[in-house]
Amino acid sequence: MVVAAKTSQLQVGGIEVEIIRKDIKNLHLSVRPPDGRVRVSAPRNVDDEALRLALVSRLNWINKKQRMFQEAERQPEREMVSGESHYFRGRRYRLVVEEHDGSPCISAGGEFLHVGVRPGTDREGRVKAMNDWYRQHVKDEIPGLVGKWEPVMGVSVADWGVKRMKTRWGSCNVRARRIWLNSELAKKPPGCLEYVLVHEMAHLLERGHGDGFKSLMDRFLPSWRLRQAELESHPLSQEAW
Repeated sequence: MVVAAKTSQLQVGGIEVEIIRKDIKNLHLSVRPPDGRVRVSAPRNVDDEALRLALVSRLNWINKKQRMFQEAERQPEREMVSGESHYFRGRRYRLVVEEHDGSPCISAGGEFLHVGVRPGTDREGRVKAMNDWYRQHVKDEIPGLVGKWEPVMGVSVADWGVKRMKTRWGSCNVRARRIWLNSELAKKPPGCLEYVLVHEMAHLLERGHGDGFKSLMDRFLPSWRLRQAELESHPLSQEAW
């Protein structure tokens, strides 16, 4: 019988920490984008005092990570004008905004990301055009990746979708076998998109993120830790519109 994870809250050094107790052997600490919330996954037999001591020993690291997210939040809002830096597939491009009569068209080449919009299109319209383009790029990549990994992992994805998400790179509804992926993945190197998809597909075999899940990831995608580090090197909010 599978026992549901138990969630509680703990205050340490003025920081609110979410505690998730479940059937794992080791304690796992994370500071999560975009707002720097702190989460600890802990074995069920670890009491609050032991958790408090463990967290106090990591307060400097927690504060450093939270400051990084706070600084990212203060990044100036993109104006969507020529000369700005924007990312696509892990590369930085210089934006070139061009007016033309027709539907929005976007292309990346050399050092530039060309955005063609109708005359008079405001910032919001340019943002929408870019977001639509990023989302379509991810949608175009997914069928081939799903087809590659389903036979390898021995699972079947019933449905998938792509949308902008503020706090997650992906999610998986295990019961419906439905996966959602963040359209912001278009800005990251291609290996990051593949990592997130494999991560979510692995949840069809293992719901949690414990040792069993990590063993699956080690088996199917041995480089997953490197790809995860690359993906999380900047918080979502730093590169989101």
